[in-house]
Amino acid sequence: MINMKKTLLIILVALSTINSSLACDICGCGVSSYYNGILPDFKQKIMGFRYRFNSLKTHIGVGGEESYLTTNEKYQSVEWWGGWTIREKFRVMASVPYSFNERENQGNKTQKQGIGDIAFSGYYRVFNLKNKLFHEQLLTQTLWIGGGIKLPTGEYNPAEKTTNSQNSNLFQLGTGSVDYLLNAMYDIRLQDVGLNLNASYKSNNTNQHHYQYGDKFTGTAQLYYKIRPNENLSIAPNMGLVMEKAKQDLNNGLWVDISGGNLTLGGFGLEATYKKIVLGGSWQTPLSQNLANGFVKTNNRMMLHIGYAF
Repeated sequence: MINMKKTLLIILVALSTINSSLACDICGCGVSSYYNGILPDFKQKIMGFRYRFNSLKTHIGVGGEESYLTTNEKYQSVEWWGGWTIREKFRVMASVPYSFNERENQGNKTQKQGIGDIAFSGYYRVFNLKNKLFHEQLLTQTLWIGGGIKLPTGEYNPAEKTTNSQNSNLFQLGTGSVDYLLNAMYDIRLQDVGLNLNASYKSNNTNQHHYQYGDKFTGTAQLYYKIRPNENLSIAPNMGLVMEKAKQDLNNGLWVDISGGNLTLGGFGLEATYKKIVLGGSWQTPLSQNLANGFVKTNNRMMLHIGYAF
């Protein structure tokens, strides 16, 4: 049994991890966020689709000034995802994204679309505890840890990579490398009020074109409240923070100045379950950012998902 002091310690450790570890995917391929929101409960299997949208500006000048070089970029993806819980203790998950990238400068548009990098993850449930506290109110805690692999299934165009210091090399469908993931998910809930903490670290390798995207970490903290109008319907509005940080990229073993950085977003979302159907969405806005030494500025983000648990 874990007492209340140990529970508070777990929360503090998780929050400090989010604040201090290396983080983030900023947009596009090497910068698409791995934020998934609060995953719906499922006992055995689930599958569904996610839609993601984010946009940014590149070639930002000193003080945030825009010029004829300033470029608007949009990144959209439709992602199939699924999960399978095995004997309650183990969980495997997979995602297959299809991306739509668009870049515009002075009325000239460049577009590309195609399959992105497919990812697989495995998790182990460390504990799933239930205790009675505060006048018989139910306290539940769950911790999952795991790791995974991201395959270079998305196209990487070496022509986008250049030694030009003004290129951020974001406009790709994939990283061109086999990369590795470490994940942790902790959830604590007292009756219908809960806190969900997620941490994901992505370790990138060098691709065959001698480019290596910087390692990235994404950490989230979300408060939510479960509303149950009836036995078939559950609604959970939520709000929280997403904190991301990325190391600088390496091109032929040399640091790329226009890369890396950190980003903090605030946002809100809604998760709903009706019988075996799960729906959800989130909206996020930047609270602070320093991306690619100020060369890149990200805008608001949005995510929608639908799934079926069986």
